[in-house]
Amino acid sequence: MPHKPVNLTASLSLTSVVLFGLAYMAPSLVLVIFGVIAQVSSGTAPSAFLLATGAMLLSALSYAKMARLFPVSGSAYFYARQMLGSQFGFLVGWLILLDYLFMPMVAWLVQSVFLNVQFPAIPVWGWMLVNILLTTLVNVMGLSLADRTNKLLTGLGILLVLLFVVFCLIFLMRQSPVSLTEPLWNASSTLAGVSAAAAVAAYSYLGFDAVTTMAEDTRDAKRNIPRAVVLVMATAGLLFALVAYIMQLVHPGGVFEDAQIASYLMSVEVGGQAFADWLNLGFIVSGFASGLIVQLSTSRLLYFMGRADVLPRPLFGTLHPKTRTPVFNLLFTSVIGLIGLNITVEMATSFINFGAFLGFTAVNLCVICYFYRTRRTRPLGLFGYLLFPLLGMCVNLYLVSQLSSTAITIGFCWLAIGVIYLIWLTRGFRRSAPELNMTERAGG
Repeated sequence: MPHKPVNLTASLSLTSVVLFGLAYMAPSLVLVIFGVIAQVSSGTAPSAFLLATGAMLLSALSYAKMARLFPVSGSAYFYARQMLGSQFGFLVGWLILLDYLFMPMVAWLVQSVFLNVQFPAIPVWGWMLVNILLTTLVNVMGLSLADRTNKLLTGLGILLVLLFVVFCLIFLMRQSPVSLTEPLWNASSTLAGVSAAAAVAAYSYLGFDAVTTMAEDTRDAKRNIPRAVVLVMATAGLLFALVAYIMQLVHPGGVFEDAQIASYLMSVEVGGQAFADWLNLGFIVSGFASGLIVQLSTSRLLYFMGRADVLPRPLFGTLHPKTRTPVFNLLFTSVIGLIGLNITVEMATSFINFGAFLGFTAVNLCVICYFYRTRRTRPLGLFGYLLFPLLGMCVNLYLVSQLSSTAITIGFCWLAIGVIYLIWLTRGFRRSAPELNMTERAGG
């Protein structure tokens, strides 16, 4: 008797999908990168977050349109493959892979910065080695965090942010009145500085597009997924800007003793040493879980690509017979993580942003391509399917130009490798590009 295929159950509501997207974006990240954003923007962090929100909203609208056209679990790679062809889609997927490869490094680096604050006897690079070793060992052993634990730790991160904000507000009420407009624009502010800060701040928004991969799990996906994409982006953007505004009121300007640990120094100021230490310990716990999940997700993606013969199957497409884990992939991500031994959080996040911005550019281009295919001539169609996506493309390309020269160089070198690899895979573009399975769950 033939077995019936197992399909996903569409059980998630709009609210559930929005919460998933917000959890994926890690709201506590705003505290981690606030100091860097304030420093680059000369004390106008909330303006940088608002600019980044506006820029990302344009791409979110394009994602929403694509999700309405293709109400299945999708991604920038999937949309590009459908609208722009298999070879262009492959290169978009290749750029997204760059994000995945660097994400564990960023998680380990952020975690190490917090640990160094708590235990300064060990330098950041020392904690990096410890983090890489521990998370890799745990993942190799096949131990992954359950969904319930995941939600608990995500909730912990949100509560810590809210607790910090409350202490900041109490601190402000006890101080002399401060300028309410200076955090938005001050004498030291420049458009170039705010734009450069927005390019770094955009790292906080990575993950809003993850809700498009939940289409097959969502009730009335054609209606709810597009709404969820925009709601997640708008909600997260306002939350980030509001938290940054309150923090900038507590600490006007962009000068810090150490921008990478600005939130810790501010927590000492608003709540005392004991409060700061407990808050930091909470972020350390959340950060370790984040490192585990991100490394596991990356290793699983590499496994799916190896299994599909996009990457060498003997290396990337095999599991350990006992633990059922992609051991080579975990070790591979660990080696890449060693890059973080000698770089800052700002530079590390810019590596990820390169692929993300170009991926968003591709989605906007997909909408424009759809516009020309369907010849939408109504005014609303002209704005929604041509002008807004075109503006979104320009904004994302501008944000790419604001990244560090090192990030841009690495990004284009990676893209060049992808082009050469694509030529080899397609025998000089004579075959269709192989399909990258970018939509399977990390949990397998």
